[in-house]
Amino acid sequence: QAQLLESGGGSVQAGGSLSLSCALSGVTYSSRRLGWFRQAPGKEREGVAWITSSGVETTCTDSVKGRFTASQDTAKNTAYLQMSNLKPEDTAMYYCAASIDWSGDFCTKNSYAYWGQGTQVTVSS
Repeated sequence: QAQLLESGGGSVQAGGSLSLSCALSGVTYSSRRLGWFRQAPGKEREGVAWITSSGVETTCTDSVKGRFTASQDTAKNTAYLQMSNLKPEDTAMYYCAASIDWSGDFCTKNSYAYWGQGTQVTVSS
């Protein structure tokens, strides 16, 4: 059974940086994709970025391009979301998710079977 555990959220002022971590266990498929999502109060869960098991990254939303970077350390079975130049509109609960499918739209939540519990990111102006 896959387990994902996020950490690293917190409160930061606009322009600051945070790095989120997602410790993954129970998913070792070569087809594994790991996605980062966020959900603000009253809004739909939004894809932020995803990364393949070989380290190829895709950004899902234009609003984070150039500011957020997804990466991973396969030896530690841990994925990261490095966030810089944070804005108040980045405030949300952030989730990591894992898929073992070879194909699909990995920017959408329905492509993922396994989810972490989320970590809150709050950006103040």
